[in-house]
Amino acid sequence: MRRCWQAFVVAILFATSAVADPDTDIFAKMSGRCSTLKIAGRDYACRAVAFFHNEQGRGNFTIALDDPADDSHIITFSGENSRRTPDNLYQLQIDRMLLNSKDRPRVDGLPVPFVETSTGLCKQLGNFAAAQVSSISCTAMDNNGQKYELEFVSDGSPIEVLRVRPSPPTIEWH
Repeated sequence: MRRCWQAFVVAILFATSAVADPDTDIFAKMSGRCSTLKIAGRDYACRAVAFFHNEQGRGNFTIALDDPADDSHIITFSGENSRRTPDNLYQLQIDRMLLNSKDRPRVDGLPVPFVETSTGLCKQLGNFAAAQVSSISCTAMDNNGQKYELEFVSDGSPIEVLRVRPSPPTIEWH
């Protein structure tokens, strides 16, 4: 399971840089289960759920699908406008979905996600600072009328939050 998470983190970090987004500054992984995960009317199970945030303020709820036919099947609910309420509710307005699969073009060996303009909302109940997230729900619809839904419930384990800080490169080119 640890290797799955490491691969998931690397895929997210490289996938976001491949589309020229700002660097990721926060990454949080959560354990639990997806009671609902629907993509364009099809039901899926999830392998992993994570949140990442970039330096420019874009938030992303990313889900690795449990798809036996495609081990690169990942979707992301993404948006720039968010707000947190005093009762630990975080809301993220969705303006695009990132769709990744084994059939996508690759950069440095990793698939580059297809960006689908969408509208929707994600709600997270919990708090990263307290290392507790109890649930996440997301709904979005793209410009073609395809609907995306997520209902995630934590297993109660503390979430793991990684703060990513830029550092000078350690690789020297000769």
